[in-house]
Amino acid sequence: MTQYLLSIYQPDGDPPPPEFLDPIMRDVEAVDAEMRAAGAWVFAGGLHPPGTATVLRLEGDGILTTDGPYLEGKEHIGGFTVIEAPDLDAALEWGRKLARAITLPIEVRPLQGGHCG
Repeated sequence: MTQYLLSIYQPDGDPPPPEFLDPIMRDVEAVDAEMRAAGAWVFAGGLHPPGTATVLRLEGDGILTTDGPYLEGKEHIGGFTVIEAPDLDAALEWGRKLARAITLPIEVRPLQGGHCG
């Protein structure tokens, strides 16, 4: 089995109001439950807004510390799920289910050395 990162691309700005977000979160929880039942789910997490990030960068012999994201953009990674799947096709199917549930773009990428067993 290979581990895959399913990254959720979220638009910058305030989150949608609860009446819009609550049904989406129920759908996401249903996909998470399906992943767990299938033995594919490894772990997942949401991220705080990009403005809470701290970037550490090697500069000469020292480390430069800056607030905020490394790159400015119109969207950011708002959360992620790590799954185990036998191949890319299976990982893409989980990504499709998550994209339908969350209504946001999902990037599916294998982890280097992300093999179990």
